[in-house]
Amino acid sequence: MGAPASGPREHIQRGLYFEEFELGAIYRHRPGRTATEADNVTFTTSTMNTQALHLDAAFAETQPFGQRLMNSMWTLSTLVGLSVAQLTQGTLVAQVGLGEIAFPAPLFHGDTLYAETEIVDKRLSASRPGQGLVTMRHTGRNQRGEIVATAQRTALMWCLPKEEDAPPAS
Repeated sequence: MGAPASGPREHIQRGLYFEEFELGAIYRHRPGRTATEADNVTFTTSTMNTQALHLDAAFAETQPFGQRLMNSMWTLSTLVGLSVAQLTQGTLVAQVGLGEIAFPAPLFHGDTLYAETEIVDKRLSASRPGQGLVTMRHTGRNQRGEIVATAQRTALMWCLPKEEDAPPAS
């Protein structure tokens, strides 16, 4: 049996449209991302953060964790970023809020950050037809399963395109 006469079926990687999000669904985003010293120094210096806990190894050794900490904003950004390909790539209108952010345990150079997302709320936009708001709870864990970051994020998402708006089949 050969390929269909119209050619192979095309697949485009994208996130989910508003209607495709299910309340209570949990998405585990893979692969994870191993944090490096270069990530920490580059992110910390490019954001003008002079915190010695990120940049000064000798100082950090004298502090409670005994070593430099990954910049928590890098951890937060990477936590959200790990979810993009699976949830919001090409289907996001805008991020409208972040809240309930916590860092219950440190992340260090050499740790691998793994992310999961639970869908906690969704509703159609009252003022923006064809769009809806989705609230997600992101959880980041290190390679030992310890929670190192949590955040709640609200995103404005596109609804599924109507048939007349969909790109033509090839």
